Formats: sequence, structure tokens, C-alpha cells
Amino acid sequence: MDQILHRLGRAGRFLWGGWAGLAGLCLLAALWQAGHQAWGDFILPAPLAVLAAAVDLLRDPASWEIIGRTMARSAGGFVLAGAVGGMAGLAAGYSPATMRLARPLLTVILGVPPIAWLVVAMIWFGATDGMVMATILVGVVPLVFAGTAEGVAGRDRGLDAMAQAFGAGPWRRFWSVGMRQMLAHLFPALVLGLATSVKVAVMIEVLTSVGGIGNELARARQYMDVTMALAWIVIAVAGLVALEYGVLHPLRAETERWREAARPWGVKR
Repeated sequence: MDQILHRLGRAGRFLWGGWAGLAGLCLLAALWQAGHQAWGDFILPAPLAVLAAAVDLLRDPASWEIIGRTMARSAGGFVLAGAVGGMAGLAAGYSPATMRLARPLLTVILGVPPIAWLVVAMIWFGATDGMVMATILVGVVPLVFAGTAEGVAGRDRGLDAMAQAFGAGPWRRFWSVGMRQMLAHLFPALVLGLATSVKVAVMIEVLTSVGGIGNELARARQYMDVTMALAWIVIAVAGLVALEYGVLHPLRAETERWREAARPWGVKR
């Protein structure tokens, strides 16, 4: 019972902290409305008009299929990139020689724009989901790799030595000490990687017409329908927020419960 109440309390604090984010969205809406009044409907439709168009789209069952296709591609590529980048980052973090070897490779990969990888992926996989996931993989793996490797390399080795002195084996030391420190660097990289996954997926759909939200954006561009284009953008961002705050942040809160001890009365500083 105490565990349930503790979890409910943490969930309540997490939801209460959403007021700051809601205030930021209201500020964005105010700036958007000011831009609408300055430039008119054709350049920047009113936020309420775009929101109404997005609600109308969500009432259509076909729109949910389109959204699901884009989010499934984004999530699939992100999970694959997280697994590959995380395992490679662990190996590099515990091996300085591997880290020195990987740094120039990361620079080369990050220096190539995603559109260039798209061309190669189209040749390899054709206009399929594999093309989208391969492009996401190349774009997100370096981010996850860097976060994981830096987290492992920058860990407090004194804590590891203390755990070893108390009889903890290699796996226990990694799970209880090393991984907890690594996650502090890994989760920001995962948040950035998830956003990159959604952006890359939508971009590829716009350029290749393989369906999804990007295909609808391309159609809105053909008809010069700015309201519909912004409505699909709002839906894509809402999908990203749902994935981030529905999956990543609860997982982070669960794995970083030890941070509560450093927060007076449970209030975030």
C-alpha cells in the first residue's frame, strides 16, 4: 500500500509540474496569434482555426491510420537506434581505445545530412519502411552512442570501488552504480533522439510519398493549404509529446527514484 501511495504521489507531482509546460504553450499560442493578426490567414492562420482543423482530422478514422503509420516508423527506428547506440556506447565507455577509435567515425556520420542517407537508403531498401528506419538509425545512433559512452566514461569510479569493497560483483556494480550514473547522460540523448526520429520520418514521407503524416503535408503543399499543413504539424508534435511523456519520462522517473532524496520535500529545484 505504501508503494502504491508513493507512486501515486510521484505521478501527481509529475502532472502538477505540467503547468509550466502549459504556460509555455500558451505563450507560443499568444505569439502565434500576434503573427496571424500581423500577416493574415494565408501566411499564418489563427491557432484556433488550426486546432479546429486538427480536431476534424482526428475525427476521421483514416487519419488515425496515417498517424499510426508515421509513429510506428518513428518508434521502430528509435528503438532500434537506441539498442544499437546503447550497446556500442557501453562498449566504448568501458574501453578508452574503442572510444578514441569511434570519435572520428561519429564526426563523419554526424557530418552527413539525413537527406544524403535517404538517397542511399532508397537505393538499398526502395520506398519501404526499411528505408525510413535505416535513415533514422543512422541519424539517431550517434546521439545515443555519445550519451551512453560519456555517461559510462564519466562515472564516479570511487563509488564502484566502494561497491566492490562491500562484495558486489561486476554485474551488481554495473546495475546499481554504473548504470544509474549513465542514465543521467543517456535520457537527454534519448529525448533528442526521439524528436529526431519523428522529424526524419516526416521529412522522408514528404520527399518520397510513402504515406504517413509527411505525405499529407506534401498534399497540403500542392493545394497551398496552410491551415491543413499546420494542423498535421500540430498532430505530429502531439504524437511526439505523447511518446516522450507517455514512455520516456515515466521510465526516467522510475529509474531515477534515488534523486528524490536530493530534493527537499519532493520539490524540484
